[in-house]
Amino acid sequence: MADGLYDNVNGFTLDDDGQLIRFTGILIDRDGKVTKLLDRKDKRPRELDWRKDGDGRTLMPGFIDAHGHIMELGFKQLTLDLSQTNSLAEAQAAIAAYAREYPERRWIIGTGWNQEKWGLGRFPTAADLDVVVSDRPVWLSRVDGHAGWANSAAIEAAGITAKTEVPSGGRIEMANGKPSGVFVDKAGDLIQKFVPVPRPAERDLAFSKAQDLLLSHGVTGAADMGTTIEDWQTYRRAGDAGWLNMHIAAYAAGIDQMIAIAGPRPTPWLYDDKLKLVGVKLYLDGALGSRGAWLKQPYADAPDQSGLPMLGSAELRNLMSRASMDGFQTAAHAIGDAANAEVLGAIDELAETYDGDRRWRIEHVQIVDPVDLPRLGRNGIISSMQPTHQTSDRQMAEARLGPGRLEGAYAWRTILSDGGKLAFGSDFPVEAPDPFAGFAAAISRTGPDGQPFGGWRPQDAVSRIQALAAYTTGAAFAEFAEKNLGSLTPGHRADFILVDRDIMLASPSDIRATKLLETWVNGRPVYQAKDK
Repeated sequence: MADGLYDNVNGFTLDDDGQLIRFTGILIDRDGKVTKLLDRKDKRPRELDWRKDGDGRTLMPGFIDAHGHIMELGFKQLTLDLSQTNSLAEAQAAIAAYAREYPERRWIIGTGWNQEKWGLGRFPTAADLDVVVSDRPVWLSRVDGHAGWANSAAIEAAGITAKTEVPSGGRIEMANGKPSGVFVDKAGDLIQKFVPVPRPAERDLAFSKAQDLLLSHGVTGAADMGTTIEDWQTYRRAGDAGWLNMHIAAYAAGIDQMIAIAGPRPTPWLYDDKLKLVGVKLYLDGALGSRGAWLKQPYADAPDQSGLPMLGSAELRNLMSRASMDGFQTAAHAIGDAANAEVLGAIDELAETYDGDRRWRIEHVQIVDPVDLPRLGRNGIISSMQPTHQTSDRQMAEARLGPGRLEGAYAWRTILSDGGKLAFGSDFPVEAPDPFAGFAAAISRTGPDGQPFGGWRPQDAVSRIQALAAYTTGAAFAEFAEKNLGSLTPGHRADFILVDRDIMLASPSDIRATKLLETWVNGRPVYQAKDK
């Protein structure tokens, strides 16, 4: 688009010093970058190629989701979604209905089950699936992606028996001496490798669905955690064809994928700062919900388990070193306190060898031993965290850990106070890609129902400016994009949203009810609400 002005807005952004600045007009050049922010008293240029009136509505930076799974979000729109089911019976009914609707599909694939939400008190079993679908394989990923639920046909198709060797970093749930139907973390690979592979056209459709959904929520950029070469090719096809409408900072799904995508070094930003392979995603443990998160002490509700370390100490350091020696950023998934302590130890060692601005990322940082919290403020570490995980998981976290081990749980403010850096996201599709829900959770530590009163461990709530930074400038910094993204100050990409209220003034409940009116990326509109 040509030079233009979006005027008569209640605009705000953060500047390079992290200060909130307000404006009433924003000038955008032909390259889609901000040239000037105008106050009410400033003169407006007469020679413009386009001009829009915001009618006094709020204009703010687009959100950058610092941790998501773009293709998984897209495929979730195309496969069975159990995230809204509230009981095993509801899930079984949804599975049966889906099977009737799609009789031609060789496998039934889906996501979103959560035995904790169902109040089941146990993992579901293959028998629970067999009663509704027994004529073809069923493979359903848990809401957090760290466990899978299979029917007997899927177990048989994969050739899994009681004698099957369990992969390191995985667990096969057993009952009566044979696999019960749930495969935790890397054990899920035993079945996943038999699932039909999506065709390129199906991948393109899935990405289109994901991109549209993200833009409709005001997410103008995302860190894609676990990008495969097939994912990368999908994004490249979109870029080549001119319909890549958001910024994607990709983190490869392991060293092999990193090399296959980028080769000897990170790629440059492509398609006007819309796509870059930045680094590599490494998994150190699983999730709390499936008891795969690696803890220093056993689970309070399962004393015989303490989680699943997916990498040994030497292997973790070797992988981080392999990435770092070629300039790739590392993003290590760590949820349990033992996993966080392990990656912190690795960073302490590697930071002595790989100096400079490395921006070591730790993804999730949910449960940290209080003695380790100050270490998150060293070596330029970025804690990439998801506020809605806290509001969704708090009761489960209490059950898994017990009340005496919550001191370092979801400790956002403490991390900042110790000199750490935050980048906020949602971990979509584990959580909805709704940054307004995340923003409200970050400043209140309450859920959509306003509970618990006063917030859960409210001392670790952050201020509005801190939350805004974590979703914009902090998320951009976390992917080495702060010079181009995250702010609406001159020289940055004109990525902004128009909304119906000022979230810097509204209550948490009102923030959650924010209506998105428009989304702009690189100075052009990419989403507009139908009933604006």
